[in-house]
Amino acid sequence: MTDYRYLIVGGGMVADAAARGVRELDADGSIGVVSEDVDRPYARPALSKKLWTDPDFSWDEKVDLHTEETGATFVLGTRVTAIDRAAKTVTTTEGETHGYERLLLATGGKPRGLPGLEESDRVVDFRSADDYRRVRALTDAGAHLAVVGGSYIGTEIAAGTVQNGATVTLVSPDEVLGASMFPEQLARAFQQRFTDHGVELRLGRRVESGTQTDSGVTLTLDDGSTIEADAVVVGLGIEPATQLAADAGLTVRDGIVVTSTLQTDDESVFAAGDVAEYPDRILGTRRVEHVDNAKEQGRQAGRNLADADETYDHTPMFYSNVFDAGYEAVGRVSTDLRTVEDWQDPTVTGVVYYLDEDDTVRGVLLWNVPGKTDEARKVLAEAHALTPDMLSGLIRP
Repeated sequence: MTDYRYLIVGGGMVADAAARGVRELDADGSIGVVSEDVDRPYARPALSKKLWTDPDFSWDEKVDLHTEETGATFVLGTRVTAIDRAAKTVTTTEGETHGYERLLLATGGKPRGLPGLEESDRVVDFRSADDYRRVRALTDAGAHLAVVGGSYIGTEIAAGTVQNGATVTLVSPDEVLGASMFPEQLARAFQQRFTDHGVELRLGRRVESGTQTDSGVTLTLDDGSTIEADAVVVGLGIEPATQLAADAGLTVRDGIVVTSTLQTDDESVFAAGDVAEYPDRILGTRRVEHVDNAKEQGRQAGRNLADADETYDHTPMFYSNVFDAGYEAVGRVSTDLRTVEDWQDPTVTGVVYYLDEDDTVRGVLLWNVPGKTDEARKVLAEAHALTPDMLSGLIRP
């Protein structure tokens, strides 16, 4: 058995940030990282963003987070199957046992797949660096890719691959691409970028079934139509990996339930990142699947593993870059809410506010307005004192 003062289950960006957070307070305590991934922690957003658009964005300098700088020990390509909270140990698929004084669950999530299609060289449920490498090889070969999913990952992968020589068909349930997030005119302008770059759009459709052979993939959509492609890339989000925590008797709802200090029911066990359901000081109980949260919450979890006992009080942002458009957002961005638009240049530069039935701002979208997320957080924090007519000009490029 290998013992660690700090043991992290999961090898993503949370693990890197947590190890660095530990080192801010404890220079010598042993850190172990057990991960299903075959790579050390890396900057996951690059897999669907910069690696497709910036030829100088190298893996070693820009993507690998170099977590080894913390002195952590890595156990890669293996999965933790059980936690013994009484003995303070975990067991892995390899039959190894690791002891801990403090445990961080950073298990993230598993990508949602398509019915009847198991992962293969031609079916990629996009999530990991290995997935990126498979899609990059297909793209470099000029493959026809069917990309399923019209949210962040699907749209970024469709944009990245078509700009690098792939033929792309994008399937989304939205009648207008992005319509679940963006006001109508903005969604139409967003969609036009894909059309202009040669992406075939199959909108208002879902994949009902699929089959694969050695030479390609066939998708059957819910209207009975089919798509024949060399491969399919699936970007339908994730299911949080909570089973390990649930089996250990920890409270699980939408994610692993933690306090404001990221502690679970067990004072020796913490959780952070995609898998953690936590109390946001502005927006209430939530679970966030974005990089800003992974980095900030991971760092705070690491500090608290090392006895800082500090509240996580950061309200995270999220962002996306597609073709020539970039946006950042804080809070809930959904057209289920009423929107108030404040454009400097319609659909090019401006701010969209998302209001609930009480006309309280619940989300802020910054369209080609970089560096204003702190101002967006302030709007959300002061939302109860704001009326819709006060929003115009509140945030300026």
